[in-house]
Amino acid sequence: MANPTLTTQCCIAGGGPAGMMLGLLLARAGVEVKVLEKHADFLRDFRGDTLHPSTLELMHELGWLDELLALPHSEARDLRFQIGTHDLQVGDFRHLPTHARYLAFMPQWDLLDFIARKAAMYPGFQLLRRTEVTDLVRDDKGQTVGVRARTPEGPLEVRASLVVAADGRTSTLRQQSGLEVKILGAPMDVLWFRVSRRPEDGDPPLGRFERGQVFILINRGEQWQCGRVIAKGGIASVQARGLEAFRDDLAKSMPFLASRAGEIRSWDDVKLLTVRVDRLRTWYQPGLLCIGDAAHAMSPVGGVGINLAVQDAVATANLLAGPLLARHVTTRDLRRVQQRRELPTRLTQRAQVLIQNRVVAPVLRKHALGDSRPPLPLWLLRHVPALRRIPARLIGLGVRPEHIHTPAASPLH
Repeated sequence: MANPTLTTQCCIAGGGPAGMMLGLLLARAGVEVKVLEKHADFLRDFRGDTLHPSTLELMHELGWLDELLALPHSEARDLRFQIGTHDLQVGDFRHLPTHARYLAFMPQWDLLDFIARKAAMYPGFQLLRRTEVTDLVRDDKGQTVGVRARTPEGPLEVRASLVVAADGRTSTLRQQSGLEVKILGAPMDVLWFRVSRRPEDGDPPLGRFERGQVFILINRGEQWQCGRVIAKGGIASVQARGLEAFRDDLAKSMPFLASRAGEIRSWDDVKLLTVRVDRLRTWYQPGLLCIGDAAHAMSPVGGVGINLAVQDAVATANLLAGPLLARHVTTRDLRRVQQRRELPTRLTQRAQVLIQNRVVAPVLRKHALGDSRPPLPLWLLRHVPALRRIPARLIGLGVRPEHIHTPAASPLH
């Protein structure tokens, strides 16, 4: 018996921020869309949770900002880091020309559930859960015309005018496509874990840089989401020192958490993020487009991953909704998406690599920070408050912020 086959105008592989936002905007414009998500839900631990003002502004443009912000979240109106003995404020979001002038820290599954609920209002949207994309379907000319997937009920084939790979940094479709990847490298990985948060903890810096130690601290309501940055491939040496040494390092770097270090009961409570920074040289083939992490894996530096993926989705919807409705998407149309989004990607990755190599890597190599005056750029940010608007704008809005230009079709209700 032949495998079941579905047809649609656009098939999106991956229900992350890029895939869900693109599916929502295309369905809102009247395009028939199927999003294929391999998991049964969005509950994955230690995914990117940082929503920048650029993403929040898009929610305002859709009329949903207040509803989104009614979900549990915390806010940061500035960026503060402890570097050696210096407490430095390096960014001030209060002056941005947006409706939400802060970073919002929100569990990614809450954001994705919110987008899924909104997308379900439109008749052309369908989210297929527990549907894992395994391969591309090509015609006799080599053009992508669909995908194959695994489901609990058996194999499935989805035929589409356009396939969008939004299935993350380990994208199956990117691998199947054979598109060339440029690897930029990263000198670090991140170990994520959580400890409880108390009202008396106050508002500590987002990150602490000391000799050989870099810790990140994110307010998650009743918990602190903590990240310890380690040298690339260094998890074996960290584990060889033992869990007690890991807890001691946390207590020394963040003394107010010393009494809670014991909440890290085993290495099962510590999750490894293998950091990658890469991008495709070409993001598309006939019938196939890669966006988000599938097109460009980002470093966690700056927390820009979700936001750059969402920006990709908005640009893709703006440029391709019309061709999809006309059922005629050309390679030239796909090229326009890359041309629109490649410069922001390149500049953002260049800045990430610079910070990784000039700031993070020396600290991990235990270069002294001490009490000496910080580097000139940081010294200027500390003593000239107006300069803090520059990194805030670059982080909060990005190089080329997108705005929603797709039309709005009538929802189901």
